[in-house]
Amino acid sequence: MRGERSIATAVRLEEGGIAVESRYIKPVKDKNILYRIPVIRGVLSFFGSMVTGIKTLMRSGEVFGDEEGEPSRFEKWLAKTFKVDIYSVVMFISVLLGVALAVALFVFLPLLCRNGVEALIPEASRGSVGVNIGLNFLEGVIRLVIFILYIFLTSLMKDIRRTYMYHGAEHKTISAYENELPLDVKSVQTMSTYHDRCGTTFMVLVMIIGVLVLSVCDLELICGLEADWTSNGVVRFLADFGWRLLLMLPIMGISYEVLKFLAKFDNALVRMLKFPGKLMQKLTTREPDDSMVEVAIAAFTTVMAMDADPNLPEQTFDTNELYTHVRKKLEEMVSDKADVDWMICHVTGKKRSELEHLTYIRHSKAEELTDMARRRQEGEPLWQIIGNADFYGYEIDINRNVLCPRPETEELVCEAVKYVTENSRVLDLCTGSGCIAIAVADKTGAHVVASDVSEDALATARSNAEKNGVADNIEFVRSDMFGNIEGAFDVIISNPPYIPTADIQKLDREVKDYEPALALDGGEDGMDFYRIIAEKAGGFLAEGGRIFLEVGIGQAQAVGDMLKGFDTKIIKDMQGIDRIVCGVKL
Repeated sequence: MRGERSIATAVRLEEGGIAVESRYIKPVKDKNILYRIPVIRGVLSFFGSMVTGIKTLMRSGEVFGDEEGEPSRFEKWLAKTFKVDIYSVVMFISVLLGVALAVALFVFLPLLCRNGVEALIPEASRGSVGVNIGLNFLEGVIRLVIFILYIFLTSLMKDIRRTYMYHGAEHKTISAYENELPLDVKSVQTMSTYHDRCGTTFMVLVMIIGVLVLSVCDLELICGLEADWTSNGVVRFLADFGWRLLLMLPIMGISYEVLKFLAKFDNALVRMLKFPGKLMQKLTTREPDDSMVEVAIAAFTTVMAMDADPNLPEQTFDTNELYTHVRKKLEEMVSDKADVDWMICHVTGKKRSELEHLTYIRHSKAEELTDMARRRQEGEPLWQIIGNADFYGYEIDINRNVLCPRPETEELVCEAVKYVTENSRVLDLCTGSGCIAIAVADKTGAHVVASDVSEDALATARSNAEKNGVADNIEFVRSDMFGNIEGAFDVIISNPPYIPTADIQKLDREVKDYEPALALDGGEDGMDFYRIIAEKAGGFLAEGGRIFLEVGIGQAQAVGDMLKGFDTKIIKDMQGIDRIVCGVKL
């Protein structure tokens, strides 16, 4: 839709919504004076409309680049070799081929037919003014017939038919506005698909006026050339061909002025002159469905709003970007390709195994990925950037208030659930994100008490429990270790802070700068919390109860020795490191 000061394009997205792109344009009164000179303004308007149409097609087409279609070998080769957006290249070539086809159908072919008929005329009669005018008239009629056949045949194509339905929706919307009807689907659908100022009517006028102009404006006649000015048939054909292309400019300008003139009147004569265009609109417009009318209304109302208020912001389509380009940029920012994979999976919703089949990524998603890569460059942990991590098959939301779950903690849970039943009462001490409590509660059906000294950590844990559907099985308690814990438990599980204070500054940046010190700092030797557990755990365990503790490298034996009154054993993790201390209350 085009208004006085703005233009808007609306497209129906695959997911059902409507996307609108809009921008401001110069009103005619502010443009070069040529845009206000009769005939010339028609030529400029025609080419301006053609450029706008091509840009609009390319822009709307970019919205629908296939995001997950398997790229062809040629697409992969071209994208990799020349670093180009193959979709834009294909669109550009398609436009060039379209222009070439139009010239071939409506200029070259009619001229060829004209010359074929001329060859049948006795040589003595050729070259006369009357014969040339007759041949030129015939050529114009052939051109008009080809045009009508072209429109008819293309209307049989499914995609073109849908385009014509959207054309009808455009006309109905404009007519509803001009008749002061509400711009809703029901009102718009009552209007006709015909409109006086349609481009179809303009093209029909171009064809009809072209017949008249080309009939009398013969090359030899206008330029004063002799009938036998050249004996070379190819040269004559090319001269006639170029002459017709040149004459298309004044023909377009005259047709534009005629169209504007006819739109001002409504009487029997004018209706008769408009009739061929109205008849042709029967082919180029179709009755739209309601969803198409909604798209037309969205574009029209955007234009009307922007024309009324020049302070409204322009809108841009969320177009597609070539996946290989986006990935190359991300890998230049983040060296770990696995991190790049996980970021793309998070943003696109694809599995890692599906990434090789991606062809395009939405521009908004590419910008989101660039921001994520920048944060990763600065040292922020990948899973904090993404906002969640997988733990034991559960999606756990994480933030700066909790540690990101580690694989070795999954091994702790794997060992503990062997001894937990639906009737067990379990204490998850220092719960953090709640990952341990969630996994145990869901896998066993046991009642779990999850405690932490940090209210922010407990808020995250509660949210994760609700997200994973186990909130009813978990009781959250704010407690500094055993301070607010009540009752006896069959199993105690804990992954407490165990990093020596002095070692925290030696940790990787993504740990020391982004994860909570409260969840890391285990005191001077990293053993402070194990001493508290060793001292008090027995008082909270039922007879024969079990305790499972995750420990740091080199701490297992010392922690096991602290657990007096327990039969302990040490379990190695998958890396062969002593990682889990298990104890049975004697």
